Amino acid sequence: MFDRLTETLQVAFNRLKGMGVLNEKAVDEGLREIRRALLDADVNFKVARSFTDRIRERAIGEDVMKSLTPGQQIVKIVRDELVVLLGEDAVDAGIEKGKSNRVLLVGLQGSGKTTAAAKLANYYKKQGFRPLLVALDVYRPAAIKQLKVVGSQVGVEVFTREEEGVKPLEILREANQHAKDKGFSLVIYDTAGRTTVDDEMMSEAIGLKNELEFDEVMLVIDAMTGQDAVSTAKAFNESVGITGCILTKLDGDARGGAALSVREVTGVPILFASVGEGMKALEQFHPDRMAGRILGMGDVLTLIEKAEEEFDAREAEQLRRKIEEDGFNFEDFLNQMKQVQKMGPMSQVIKMIPGMGKIAKQLDEVDPKEYRRIEAMILSMTLEERRKPSIINNSRRRRIAKGSGMKHQDVGRLLNQFREAKKMMKKLTKMGGMVPKGAIGRMMGRR
Repeated sequence: MFDRLTETLQVAFNRLKGMGVLNEKAVDEGLREIRRALLDADVNFKVARSFTDRIRERAIGEDVMKSLTPGQQIVKIVRDELVVLLGEDAVDAGIEKGKSNRVLLVGLQGSGKTTAAAKLANYYKKQGFRPLLVALDVYRPAAIKQLKVVGSQVGVEVFTREEEGVKPLEILREANQHAKDKGFSLVIYDTAGRTTVDDEMMSEAIGLKNELEFDEVMLVIDAMTGQDAVSTAKAFNESVGITGCILTKLDGDARGGAALSVREVTGVPILFASVGEGMKALEQFHPDRMAGRILGMGDVLTLIEKAEEEFDAREAEQLRRKIEEDGFNFEDFLNQMKQVQKMGPMSQVIKMIPGMGKIAKQLDEVDPKEYRRIEAMILSMTLEERRKPSIINNSRRRRIAKGSGMKHQDVGRLLNQFREAKKMMKKLTKMGGMVPKGAIGRMMGRR
């Protein structure tokens, strides 16, 4: 997501940064390109206009015009205004420990609401809450089954009533009592949606909301729908009254308009962003970090949080020592590969590192099956070979190739990749975590 917008903004910035002195005409030309980029990203036209108007007001100030680096000053102004547009500060959902919390999820059919319910349950389960998922969609075929499937994936109980004719309001009341009896600390209600906003859906959502006191009424929005998402958010906010939004499918080929418009149009904060298919792929929405991603500046803080979540500190220290002592082997290589995969697609992870956008594009071209091929070859090695790669000679290569269904040359290529990765790991430890230029590409066999 945002790739096209990022590229277009970078062109405008480079043009402005290349000018030694700025004048109002140059600023206006640059802002026209920025406005065009926003509209192309399906940002609401009123939002795009007010956004660029605010930038112009600051950009033509005397301090910027007389600055030695006016282009860089404008980049900073755009970033600052982008953060404001997205909501300025991250907003914590009103879910607290020590009490029974209730969340009502609303949204259109196909927005990813049911999956978002499970991701939200998993997010809070990891924080020590005991969640319960409740299936209120009695209309869509297989909706209850889907919630059961995703609920089982995160190890969360799902409350259902599957007999014909039962009403969502009745299920909500029974689920609320069940949650009280069993001591659940967070109840997430997955409501029915429609393909478009209609009076029947709104009426049902209003009735459910009025039945209980909810800590959050979250609207799930598909970021792929652009300006339609803004219209949906506005309609739900005016009719039902929402307290926050969850943006889904931010990892897809969305143009970004929803993320950039919803907060400005509704005044309702974006609480979470779904950035992948896995149940862990739900992040708290940070306007400053998202602005950094949009402008190609990376998102180091989120990257660190992802790494801390997946990597054990003690294991990391043991690995560092092994690398320093030249003891890094194929068992370590396989373990690291699996842990990095848990953080999400490699291209998304690399994008969070400032200046690594181009390498991320290269990684998009890497066949995901390559990871499985590597794993198959490593698992076809003996324990001694995995721990002492230097003993792998031609006859051993042929046996490993036969055992993994690969070619002799594939095993040779893996050994070369391993040696390159080993060198990269050494550089990483010496450079305090900085990724050497081209190292990621070499790990995957790219030159």
